[in-house]
Amino acid sequence: MKFYLYIKTAWLTLFFSALTACNQTALLEPTPLTALSDGSAFATPDRVLAQLNGLYATLKGGQFLGSRMLVYMDVRGEDFQNRTGNGVTALFAWSYNQNSSNAEPVNAWAAGYLTINRANVFLQGLDDNPNVVPAAVATQYRAEARFLRAVSYYYLVNLFARPFPLNNGSSPGLPLRLRAETGPENSDVARSTVAQVYAQILDDLNFAEQNVLATHPSALLNVTRAHRNAVVAMKTRVLLSMARYPDVLTECRKLVSGNAAPFSAGAGVPHRLMPTFASVFAVPSLTAESVFSLPMSLNDQPGGQVTLGSYFGVPAPPQNALADYNLDPAGIVSNPAWTEADARRAMTATAGGRTFITKFPQPLFIDYVPLIRYSEVLLNYAEALVRSTNTVDPLALALLNAVRGRSAPNATYASFASPADFLRALSLERRIEFLGEGHRSLELGRLLQPLPAKTGVPGAVPPNDPNYIWPIPDAELLANRLMQQN
Repeated sequence: MKFYLYIKTAWLTLFFSALTACNQTALLEPTPLTALSDGSAFATPDRVLAQLNGLYATLKGGQFLGSRMLVYMDVRGEDFQNRTGNGVTALFAWSYNQNSSNAEPVNAWAAGYLTINRANVFLQGLDDNPNVVPAAVATQYRAEARFLRAVSYYYLVNLFARPFPLNNGSSPGLPLRLRAETGPENSDVARSTVAQVYAQILDDLNFAEQNVLATHPSALLNVTRAHRNAVVAMKTRVLLSMARYPDVLTECRKLVSGNAAPFSAGAGVPHRLMPTFASVFAVPSLTAESVFSLPMSLNDQPGGQVTLGSYFGVPAPPQNALADYNLDPAGIVSNPAWTEADARRAMTATAGGRTFITKFPQPLFIDYVPLIRYSEVLLNYAEALVRSTNTVDPLALALLNAVRGRSAPNATYASFASPADFLRALSLERRIEFLGEGHRSLELGRLLQPLPAKTGVPGAVPPNDPNYIWPIPDAELLANRLMQQN
């Protein structure tokens, strides 16, 4: 039996996406990336590690977390304006106008489940070849694979299913595919509930926390491979999405020592805020603030028309074409909370009468895609403190000011009149801090806020509206007889 990594759903979805998407040669390659037999693929420790590295490579594909999934999550918010009307660069995500045959849901679904199935195949390969690597190493590798599977399910469930807080997760979720599929069999899997998907995500993350390394032997691996603090940081995001605020506090306390700035991780990788915002995005981004990132280089990019810089940035000479999305003048760029002296404004630029962000290099994306930064952990901690107690205690204020004060030291907050005021300020801080990093619609969903009206899109979309989430792709409905449309 060949070591094929495609399930029936994935290859059918990829086939249909070939009709509409551009620059997807690698994703659509019909020859399996690993055409070795099961025994050969796991014959040596080096080959086992190569399979694990392949999982990370799949996660960072341009159709998934290497670019487009993060773009979708941001442009569904109110802070970006579509400039080009280009139908292959997230136009339908931005305009809340998806359909089940559109390339955006087709490709996102296919890329996510491709990552999930490759994780499942890798886990099965470890079970079938138990003596190739030491038991402790095999357990570590299992933990990393389950972390990647959890991350994949998290993004998919937030795009293709209703937010967990809408009805405590009782809405239809995703098919939970937890076994290796190396052929077209076993395609018919019914949708689990949103709560069941989240339970699986947390089960994977809890296993990963207990079994990944506390630290890797190099700074590079401490940014680009799963380690204990990265897993816990992801748990804070997942639990926040479930509105389980006391549990968020439990996880954040594993990562944040002390009750006053400067905050840092007391164990594992020594995470902390970088002294300047610009240094977070220096090339390469191997910083103490980088909890988990996806590495890119000149020879290893997510593909044409899919780099974050191509969506949001300003091109370097001699190129003339501007990015697809500029900052909406009515969005966060004009909000008084983003003061003119804020250092984060230095990572914007004006071209052609429009303002773009410059976090991500243009024309070639050679930096790392930031999935989790330590500043997020601090803001998650602050939010969970206030939502758990309905008070603004000094620690919550200090955590918020640590992030804000790094870039706007003269605009930190002395106090708030109410918890609601604090939470509004914190939400604005998230929009400034993580602009272009794929956070915005995750926050809108977990807070049950509408997808907002914006320049060019006149109507808001409430959480119970059909367009609030994406349709299940036609290819999945064709391949999976138990699947039901949103």
